[in-house]
Amino acid sequence: MTRWAWILIGVGALLVPAPDADAQGFSSPYAGASKPAEDRFKVQDETPAQGASAQAARNVPASGGNAYSLGPHDVIEISVFGVPELSGQLEVSDSGNIQLPLLGETRAAGHTVESLQRDLTAKLGADYLQNPQVRVTVKEFKSRIVTVSGHIAKPGVYPLTGDTTLLQIVAMAGGFQEASDSTVLVLRQTGGKRMAARFDVSQIETGRAEDPLVQPGDTLIAGESAIKKTYQTFLKALPIAGAFALF
Repeated sequence: MTRWAWILIGVGALLVPAPDADAQGFSSPYAGASKPAEDRFKVQDETPAQGASAQAARNVPASGGNAYSLGPHDVIEISVFGVPELSGQLEVSDSGNIQLPLLGETRAAGHTVESLQRDLTAKLGADYLQNPQVRVTVKEFKSRIVTVSGHIAKPGVYPLTGDTTLLQIVAMAGGFQEASDSTVLVLRQTGGKRMAARFDVSQIETGRAEDPLVQPGDTLIAGESAIKKTYQTFLKALPIAGAFALF
């Protein structure tokens, strides 16, 4: 047989179609997926309680300072790129202002971080600097906070960036500890008077009780056993759950 004949035979062998993988007993990673794609990726339905908790977590405001409205005693840091003389940490005064080089007394209370950045950038750019780059960050939240303690996963101080409910605060704090019940005592100063109310978060999760808004300065104590350590006598005197009474 000539050399060219052998070459043609070899090329023909290469051109023979590969056998079907399934026919040879080799299954594709996707073989046997007889269900439609939408069924394979379908999320299981949540129970009502799980849905309420998940929704609260989704609705929790961001813990950063971007949406937070500044108020008296908040500590902010102002950085002006390339101008260290105009940079530094400042505390918002009781009147809601900050004292800045060049600009003097400037309103800060009521501003968000972003709106204060825009205001300072515009004022510095109008008379003093060319294309100023200003950055404002909140270093200490002091004017709009709530304190969470007791049998909660992450006790601490949490800023209020807008209207925030009790269920949202519990979600921000990581939920109750495993051994805790779902009782929360809310302590509040109103008109110079101290008020308190007891709430059952499990009732709120299932829609059987309203989810109240918390207010700046509120103190939340989670878990009835933690509450009883200090407020046992007062707890017995509280009216029905969800109603504030003088403390």
